[in-house]
Amino acid sequence: MSVVEHSFEYMTILDFAPTAGTRPARSTEGIATIQLHDDLWRITRPDGEVLGYVECRATPAGVRFLAKRMLQRQRRFLPVGEFWDFDAAMECFRY
Repeated sequence: MSVVEHSFEYMTILDFAPTAGTRPARSTEGIATIQLHDDLWRITRPDGEVLGYVECRATPAGVRFLAKRMLQRQRRFLPVGEFWDFDAAMECFRY
Protein backbone atom coordinates (compact mmCIF):
# COMPACT_ATOMS: atom_id res chain seq x y z
CA MET A 1 0.00 0.00 0.00
CA SER A 2 1.36 3.42 -0.89
CA VAL A 3 0.54 6.80 0.60
CA VAL A 4 0.13 9.82 -1.68
CA GLU A 5 0.46 13.25 -0.19
CA HIS A 6 -1.11 16.29 -1.76
CA SER A 7 -0.41 19.86 -0.94
CA PHE A 8 -3.18 22.29 -1.79
CA GLU A 9 -2.52 25.97 -1.60
CA TYR A 10 -5.17 28.34 -2.76
CA MET A 11 -6.77 31.54 -1.69
CA THR A 12 -10.30 32.68 -2.28
CA ILE A 13 -10.77 36.42 -2.52
CA LEU A 14 -14.28 37.74 -2.18
CA ASP A 15 -14.64 41.34 -3.19
CA PHE A 16 -17.89 42.83 -1.98
CA ALA A 17 -16.91 46.43 -2.57
CA PRO A 18 -19.66 48.18 -4.51
CA THR A 19 -18.90 49.17 -8.07
CA ALA A 20 -19.98 52.44 -9.64
CA GLY A 21 -23.75 52.73 -9.82
CA THR A 22 -24.55 49.99 -7.29
CA ARG A 23 -26.96 50.45 -4.43
CA PRO A 24 -27.13 48.38 -1.23
CA ALA A 25 -30.17 46.31 -0.31
CA ARG A 26 -32.54 48.41 1.74
CA SER A 27 -36.10 48.71 2.89
CA THR A 28 -38.01 51.99 2.89
CA GLU A 29 -41.69 52.81 3.27
CA GLY A 30 -43.05 49.36 2.50
CA ILE A 31 -40.62 48.58 -0.30
CA ALA A 32 -37.48 46.46 -0.08
CA THR A 33 -34.70 46.26 -2.65
CA ILE A 34 -32.39 43.30 -3.14
CA GLN A 35 -29.40 43.71 -5.43
CA LEU A 36 -29.16 40.60 -7.59
CA HIS A 37 -26.00 41.67 -9.41
CA ASP A 38 -24.20 44.87 -10.37
CA ASP A 39 -26.95 46.08 -12.70
CA LEU A 40 -30.19 44.53 -11.40
CA TRP A 41 -32.33 45.00 -8.27
CA ARG A 42 -35.49 43.13 -7.26
CA ILE A 43 -38.16 45.34 -5.72
CA THR A 44 -40.42 43.59 -3.19
CA ARG A 45 -42.90 44.26 -0.45
CA PRO A 46 -41.67 43.38 3.06
CA ASP A 47 -43.69 40.12 2.88
CA GLY A 48 -41.65 39.02 -0.17
CA GLU A 49 -44.15 39.77 -2.96
CA VAL A 50 -42.19 40.80 -6.06
CA LEU A 51 -43.29 44.16 -7.43
CA GLY A 52 -40.73 44.41 -10.21
CA TYR A 53 -37.12 45.11 -11.09
CA VAL A 54 -34.84 48.08 -11.65
CA GLU A 55 -32.13 47.58 -14.24
CA CYS A 56 -29.11 49.85 -14.65
CA ARG A 57 -27.98 50.60 -18.21
CA ALA A 58 -25.08 52.58 -19.58
CA THR A 59 -26.15 54.87 -22.44
CA PRO A 60 -24.19 57.43 -24.45
CA ALA A 61 -25.96 60.14 -22.40
CA GLY A 62 -25.11 58.51 -19.05
CA VAL A 63 -26.37 55.85 -16.66
CA ARG A 64 -30.12 55.18 -16.84
CA PHE A 65 -32.35 53.09 -14.54
CA LEU A 66 -35.17 51.12 -16.19
CA ALA A 67 -38.11 50.25 -13.93
CA LYS A 68 -40.14 47.16 -14.87
CA ARG A 69 -43.35 46.26 -13.02
CA MET A 70 -44.13 42.56 -12.58
CA LEU A 71 -47.62 41.59 -13.81
CA GLN A 72 -48.28 38.46 -11.76
CA ARG A 73 -51.40 37.25 -13.57
CA GLN A 74 -49.86 37.65 -17.01
CA ARG A 75 -46.39 36.48 -15.91
CA ARG A 76 -44.62 39.28 -17.72
CA PHE A 77 -42.99 42.63 -17.10
CA LEU A 78 -44.33 46.03 -18.05
CA PRO A 79 -41.64 48.69 -18.59
CA VAL A 80 -42.70 51.69 -16.49
CA GLY A 81 -40.00 54.16 -17.50
CA GLU A 82 -36.34 55.13 -17.57
CA PHE A 83 -34.89 57.42 -14.95
CA TRP A 84 -31.61 59.23 -14.32
CA ASP A 85 -31.70 58.37 -10.63
CA PHE A 86 -32.17 55.03 -8.83
CA ASP A 87 -34.47 56.54 -6.20
CA ALA A 88 -36.69 58.04 -8.91
CA ALA A 89 -37.02 54.60 -10.52
CA MET A 90 -38.08 53.13 -7.17
CA GLU A 91 -40.80 55.76 -6.69
CA CYS A 92 -42.99 54.16 -9.36
CA PHE A 93 -43.33 51.02 -7.18
CA ARG A 94 -44.82 52.92 -4.23
CA TYR A 95 -48.28 53.14 -5.81
